[in-house]
Order: sequence, then structure tokens, then C-alpha cells
Amino acid sequence: MDDLQLLMTWSEPLLRAAQVILILLLAWLVQRFVTRGISRLGGRYPQLPQELLLPLRGGLRWLIMGSAFMLVLERLGVSAEVLWTALTGFAAVAAVAFFAIWSVLSNLFCAVLIFALGPFRLGDVVEVVESGDKVGVKGRVVSINLFYTTLADVSEGNAGALIQIPNSLFFQKAVRRWRGPDFPTFNRPNEN
Repeated sequence: MDDLQLLMTWSEPLLRAAQVILILLLAWLVQRFVTRGISRLGGRYPQLPQELLLPLRGGLRWLIMGSAFMLVLERLGVSAEVLWTALTGFAAVAAVAFFAIWSVLSNLFCAVLIFALGPFRLGDVVEVVESGDKVGVKGRVVSINLFYTTLADVSEGNAGALIQIPNSLFFQKAVRRWRGPDFPTFNRPNEN
């Protein structure tokens, strides 16, 4: 009778372990089958771009393995409802946080582009053009940091004033640039 109780005690954990191993094995086999199928599809139809097939393979692999992970957790006693609630809650918070810091990330990325591509340098005179008929912000570049580019205003009425322009604005508007310390004098049209 003791052997029967011992067998009954261990049968449920062993059965769950076998189910988990079976789920993982099946997920691995399905993932391999799908990956080979997509590779064969790419070989049979060479007009399909690799730029499409590679993300498709990766996305399906993550979907299959993620589903297997969810099934394993469910077999271990974690409620699927709790998992989906946690997952969607995390995704919502991540989306809100991403949108909240989007302007900061945009300015950081644009600063990297300014440093890498060099559309202007310290000492250059730049003008951010609003549109064809409107006068934009113009000044000599005195500082470039991760968020702003600082310009010393070169207009007659505001000479010496500093203007901070977000780095992302240089990639959203047209920019005129004059290299070096000497630049032509400008007669701004009268604004109406």
C-alpha cells in the first residue's frame, strides 16, 4: 500500500513534467517545420525579398515559442487570464511610457545624426526656414548638446541673444547654412 501511495504522490508531478516536455518538443518541431517551409518558399520563389522572409521567420518563431511558454505556464497552474492581464498591462504601460518620452528620444537621436552627418558645425550660421514666405530663426551655432542646438542671434535687434532649438527641428524643416565666421549680411524682408 505504501508503494501505491508513493506512486500516486509522484504521478501528478511526473505527468506535468512529461506534458511540459511534450509541449516544448512539439513547439520546437513546429518552429523547425515553419522555418524550413519559409526557407523553401524563399528558394522556390527568388523574387520574394530576404528582407521580408527573415522577419517573418523570426516573428513566427517568437509567436510559436511564446505560445508554448504560455501553455507551459498554464500546465504549471498559472491562470491564462492572469498572464494575459499582466502582459496587456505591461504593454499598455510600455506604450504610454514610449509616447511620453518620444520627444526626448527624438532629440537624442537627432543629436546623434547631427554629430555623425555634420549638417552644420560650431561657428556656422544657420537659418531654420519656416516656409517660402516667412523668415525663420537664424543664428551662429555656439553649442550642440543632446537636446538643443544653441544659436547666437545675428539679427540687428537681438544681437547677442541665445536661441535654443530642439535638435529634431533641424530634420523637420529646411535649413540654410553658411560655413565659417564670415557670412553675407542679410536684409530681412519686412514682415507684415
